[in-house]
Amino acid sequence: MCIKESLRLHPPVTAVSRRCTEDVPLRDSRVIPKGVICLMSIYGTHHNPDLWPEPEVFNPLRFSPENSKGRSPLSFIPFSAGPRNCIGQSFAMAEMKVVVALTLSQFMLRRDTARPPPRRKPELILRAEDGLWLLLEPL
Repeated sequence: MCIKESLRLHPPVTAVSRRCTEDVPLRDSRVIPKGVICLMSIYGTHHNPDLWPEPEVFNPLRFSPENSKGRSPLSFIPFSAGPRNCIGQSFAMAEMKVVVALTLSQFMLRRDTARPPPRRKPELILRAEDGLWLLLEPL
């Protein structure tokens, strides 16, 4: 749940684009015409207060089974969605779980408070402007 909440707050890719292969009718009766390229903001979706109450707060319990009931699967798309989503999604999630488990089994992590809090630097990939400085203390 912690990894998912981290990906919600800081999605690696902030947006994806797709070309409409057919006319797409919207709920308000407008239509997105076939051939138009649409940009979907993953960052915006993950920080939408209609989908995620208090979206800037780190709360891993958002992903508990009871809190996930009824939530659209498209409200959490750190690797995009549909047939053109990230082919490395399963590998990336497995790799993150192993790295986090091995790191936390050997170290206590704290943010280096001597440095300013990280600021987001949105590019093609979301980064921290001056990096994310951590202090590691052996257990």
